Amino acid sequence: MRSSVEIYNIRTGANRIVWQTDQLIEAPNYSPDGRYLLLNGDGLLYRLPLDGSGIAQVDTGFATQCNNDHGISPDGSLIAISDKTQHGKSCIYVLPAEGGTPKQVTTNLPSYWHGWSPDGKRFSYCGIRNDVFDIYTISIDGGEETRLTHGEGRNDGPDYSADGQWIYFNSSRTGLMQIWRIRPDGTGLQQLTDDNYGNWFAHPSPKNDKVVLISYDPDVFDHPRDLNVRMRLMDMDGGNLTTLFELFGGQGSINVPNWSPDGDEFAYVRYEPA
Repeated sequence: MRSSVEIYNIRTGANRIVWQTDQLIEAPNYSPDGRYLLLNGDGLLYRLPLDGSGIAQVDTGFATQCNNDHGISPDGSLIAISDKTQHGKSCIYVLPAEGGTPKQVTTNLPSYWHGWSPDGKRFSYCGIRNDVFDIYTISIDGGEETRLTHGEGRNDGPDYSADGQWIYFNSSRTGLMQIWRIRPDGTGLQQLTDDNYGNWFAHPSPKNDKVVLISYDPDVFDHPRDLNVRMRLMDMDGGNLTTLFELFGGQGSINVPNWSPDGDEFAYVRYEPA
């Protein structure tokens, strides 16, 4: 099977397979009620109920080139997507969780969605402007974007902490990609990891106690798929960084928020070679 959608419990260390397919499937989001996972594959979105009732496509209207940057609002009513159908570059849209016509949010492109603020009012995302990768936020209704980083290396993968006090992201400003955090107003920048791995996609737990991330070997540039990587866990301040397990994965495994609502489990995708 090309893709294996799995769930890992950080309290027990148990792992279970939810679904396997020959299709390339990416980036599982847990629904806020814990009843389903939202996934993407072949430019489309899918809802995978955890009761085993079968996967179903989500109606995304004209948006048929969705990438693996998507997420469900804290109240479960909306979905944010990143799609390039209309503009040829990734653009952030919002649509009803049950499906429907996407409403454009970002004007500056390309923009790649990564996080939803706990109050459901703002997005965090990576924007590429003149080939510079930086962290931005914006109202879900659109308008002016707020820039939090300013070209200090490559900045990507921003996700809010559950209390809304921090935005976690990865940056290459000190060499290898490492995990950082910053206040939503752009103050209080802190580096949280400093080791000999390329660390990507830090996702804080809903309990505000742990952060899951994925780590590449130091000679790997960017975040490609189909490599041997490590799933790792750390405290909110970067302490107690531990490798949970290794897997064949990378791009598509945990690009977006992936915790269960109770903060005990997270979803991810393991791959087999194409």
